[in-house]
Amino acid sequence: MINAVSALTGRAEAPDSAAPPSVGPDPLAIAMTVNGAARSLQVEPRMTLAEALRGPLGLTGTKIACNRGACSACTVWLDGVPICSCTVLAVEIGTRRVTTIEGLARGDALHPVQAAFIAHDALQCGFCTPGMVMSCAALVERQPDLTADDVRAAISGHYCRCGTYPHVVAATLAAARTRKE
Repeated sequence: MINAVSALTGRAEAPDSAAPPSVGPDPLAIAMTVNGAARSLQVEPRMTLAEALRGPLGLTGTKIACNRGACSACTVWLDGVPICSCTVLAVEIGTRRVTTIEGLARGDALHPVQAAFIAHDALQCGFCTPGMVMSCAALVERQPDLTADDVRAAISGHYCRCGTYPHVVAATLAAARTRKE
C-alpha cells in the first residue's frame, strides 16, 4: 500500500487497522432512541443530529440558528447531558439516548421548567426557548438546590436576541422550588 509516509521514506507501511471505516456518500441506515422510542432512519453521513431530528424524524422543536454550536438554540440531551445537536453527526449517536423538547412533557403534563417558562413569561419570539428549556431542565434535574448564579452558568452559552434572561432565571428557580416540593 502506498501512502504519504511510504512515498516520502521509500518504505512500505502497514495499513492502520485501527482506522475507522469510511462511509458515504450514500445515505446510511441508522437507529437511535429519541424521547424513549426506538427510531430508524436514513441519513447522509454529513447530516447533523439537529438536521436528523428536524428532517426525517419531524421533531421541529429543536431549532437550528447558527449551525456551529455558538447559540445553543439546538440544545437536546444526549444521555441526559445538554449538547448542541448541530455539532454532532447523527451517525455518531449509536445507542445513546436523545431527548428533545418534545420529550420533556409526560403526556399533557408539562415538565416543571416548561410550565415555569410559561408562568414567568420567559419566552418572547420563542426561537431560543427550546434550547434554554433543555439546559434549565437538565440543571433542575441534577441540582434541585440551585441559585441564580447556577442558572446563569447553565444558560451562559445561549443567545437570546429578545433578552429574556432575567425571566429565564426566575422561571428556573421557580421550577426548582416546585420540583423540591
